[in-house]
Amino acid sequence: MGALSFGAPWNHLRTFYTVHMTTQRKAVALISGGLDSMLAAKMILEQGVHVEGVNFFTGFCVQGHTHAIRARRGDQVTRNNALWVADQLGIKLHIIDVIEDYKHVVLNPKHGYGANLNPCLDCKGFMVQKAREWMERSRFDFIITGEVLGQRPKSQLKRALPVIALESGAGDRLLRPLSAHLLERTLPERLGWVDRDKLGRITGRSRKTQMAMAERYGFTGYAQPAGGCCFLTDSNYSAKLRDLWRVRGERGYEFDDIMLLKVGRHLRPRPNFKLIVARDAGENQFLRGFLKRFTHLYTDSHPGPLALIDGEPSRGEIELAARITARFGQGREARRVRVNVNQRDGRQQVLSVEPLSRKQIPQEWYL
Repeated sequence: MGALSFGAPWNHLRTFYTVHMTTQRKAVALISGGLDSMLAAKMILEQGVHVEGVNFFTGFCVQGHTHAIRARRGDQVTRNNALWVADQLGIKLHIIDVIEDYKHVVLNPKHGYGANLNPCLDCKGFMVQKAREWMERSRFDFIITGEVLGQRPKSQLKRALPVIALESGAGDRLLRPLSAHLLERTLPERLGWVDRDKLGRITGRSRKTQMAMAERYGFTGYAQPAGGCCFLTDSNYSAKLRDLWRVRGERGYEFDDIMLLKVGRHLRPRPNFKLIVARDAGENQFLRGFLKRFTHLYTDSHPGPLALIDGEPSRGEIELAARITARFGQGREARRVRVNVNQRDGRQQVLSVEPLSRKQIPQEWYL
């Protein structure tokens, strides 16, 4: 009896199944540097999927170089948490500058702000959109995020998650492994690229389940969620950014603007000028990079901070700025302190001033 032959149609079908069932799928993971994104990526890596991470730099990040500005104790390690996570997972991480593109999200959020100036829902949609664009350019198959249903009050509610998938253009190629069982099946689940039974059903703000998972995977030393990862969630930072917009009479910013808002004490003793006073040696060194742009002051007779003047103070107001600068130096208890004043136009003078007392600096001066 001769061998059976199924002809050309069967050969095409066999080729289709051979290619599509054996090709390793590729996923791009949004890596924030937190535990949730770390666990989400790990869950998919365990299923044999090739994973690479993306981290988008907006300029408002709390970690990384921002932490490196301030002087720290010798036992405290400064690190970029996203890079650390990628290293723990053994995956490649692509850090992408989106400062300019992100401005529209900050200035004109379609879904509004959270408690401060955090455009959380618009932000997440923006990040997923950028990940989707990267996925398409790199010919990856789907996107992973560490979102947890109900964890964030604005961007991770049941009604918000579909909005992110829709407005980002990711659609059902967006997989949230930690809460997958509580959500609609995505394309990777329906096509068997990942096993849905091995995905999670985490909900709510408690991190106990994630911490137990981290222990099971052997992850230690991961970043804690307290304080958030974005300065726009911080009320003090948001107040300083609003003050910047009010004084300039327009909503906008450059990279140097948002960096300076992260550093030093910001005091506005008069409507026409603000003083930025370094808090330690690290901030002193950072502010030195702005000396050509601002009138600046430093104490000459006693160790003390560098201070920048943003605005146009009068002669009497420059003396007030000198007295404030002296207050935050080691000569705060001295009768007189010499303060060097260096104008933007190159003019210099030395003032001998009496430092202000703590009571003479009202709380409303602080931004």
